[in-house]
Amino acid sequence: MKRFFTLFALIVAVTFVAPHADAKKFGGGKSFGKSFKTAPAKKQQPQQTDSIGKQNANPAAQSSKKGLMGGLLGGLLAGGLLAAFFGGAFDGIQFMDILIIGLIAFVIFKLFKTMRGTKSTPMGHREAYAGNSPQQPKTQQRQAAQANNASSAQPNHGYASTDSDVPFNLPPNFNMNAFLSGSRDHYRVIQGAWNHNELEKIREYVSPALFADLSGERAKLEGEQHTEVMYVDAELVRADYDANMAQLSIQFSGRYKDSHEGVEEDITDVWHLERDLVTPNAPWLIVGIQA
Repeated sequence: MKRFFTLFALIVAVTFVAPHADAKKFGGGKSFGKSFKTAPAKKQQPQQTDSIGKQNANPAAQSSKKGLMGGLLGGLLAGGLLAAFFGGAFDGIQFMDILIIGLIAFVIFKLFKTMRGTKSTPMGHREAYAGNSPQQPKTQQRQAAQANNASSAQPNHGYASTDSDVPFNLPPNFNMNAFLSGSRDHYRVIQGAWNHNELEKIREYVSPALFADLSGERAKLEGEQHTEVMYVDAELVRADYDANMAQLSIQFSGRYKDSHEGVEEDITDVWHLERDLVTPNAPWLIVGIQA
C-alpha cells in the first residue's frame, strides 16, 4: 500500500510540475488583448446554369424524335389502309409500294399541320415560346451583366459570414488570398521569435498594449523553446472597417509539436488585427489573441 501511494504522489507531482506545451506556444496558450465574436466565412456560390432548361431541351428533342417516328408509323398505317382499299387487301402491291404511299401520306400530313400552325399562331409567337427569339440572348446577356455588376459592387467580394451578427465587410482594395498566405508565414515567424525570445521582432507585429502582455508572459519561460509549427492554415472569420480603422480576425488551424517534450497539439488560435486607415502605409497589427 505504501508503494502505491508513493507512485501516485509521483504521478501527481509530474503532472502539475511539468510545463504544458501550450505555455511554449506563442502567447502561452492564453487569451490577451481585444476579443471579437467570429464566425466561419462561406463563399457564395455563383449562379449555375438552369439545369431544368437543359432537361427540358432533351425532352423536346426526344419529343421531336417521337413525333417523327409517330408520323412515320402513322404514314405507314395510312399507306396500309390505302393499299387495302385500292389493292384488294394488299393483292398485287409490294411492300415497297406501301412504304412509298405511306411516305407520301406522311408528307401531306406534315404540310397540313404546318399550314394550320401558321394560320393559328401570330408571327414570332411560337419562336419566343420555343426559346428561339432573336432578342432572348441579348436579354440574357444584359441580365448577366447586371448581376455581375451587382456582385462586384458588394464589399464582401463574394464572401459572407455564416453568423448574421458577425460583420464581413472587407476593406477597399483588400487582397484576401495574399493576406491569408502572408498570415501563415507570419505565424511561423512569430512562433520562431517566441522560441528565441526575440521580443523586438514580435513588437513589429503587435500593438503596444498586447506587446506588454506578451512580454510578461514570455518572461515566465526560461531560455530557448522548441515549439515547431508542423503545418498551419488560415481563414478569415471576421472583417469590418470604417473611415478610420479596419479590423480583421483570422482563425489558424493546424498542428505543432515540441520535440524536446515529445508533445503534439492542435493549433486553434484566433488573431484579431487592426489597421489605421488614416495614417499612410500603416501596418496591420495584432491587437488580440484568442486561444
